[in-house]
Amino acid sequence: MQNYITSDLALAAFLKLRGRKLVAAGKGPSGKFKFEFSDADGGCAALALEFVNSEFSAYDAQVRALKKALNGA
Repeated sequence: MQNYITSDLALAAFLKLRGRKLVAAGKGPSGKFKFEFSDADGGCAALALEFVNSEFSAYDAQVRALKKALNGA
């Protein structure tokens, strides 16, 4: 079985939204998130590209900017 791994929370949420099966989630030794999706058909990479070019990615960027503003960074 082939799996797709990402540390990006927003991308992971998008993959779930698109019906991908999450098979594992946690934090790695560095403290970064790790999300692992079943990817038998190899479609997760195409969905990741769709995410980057979508309004979902723009929304995530605005959420991150607001969090920075709140944290004074």
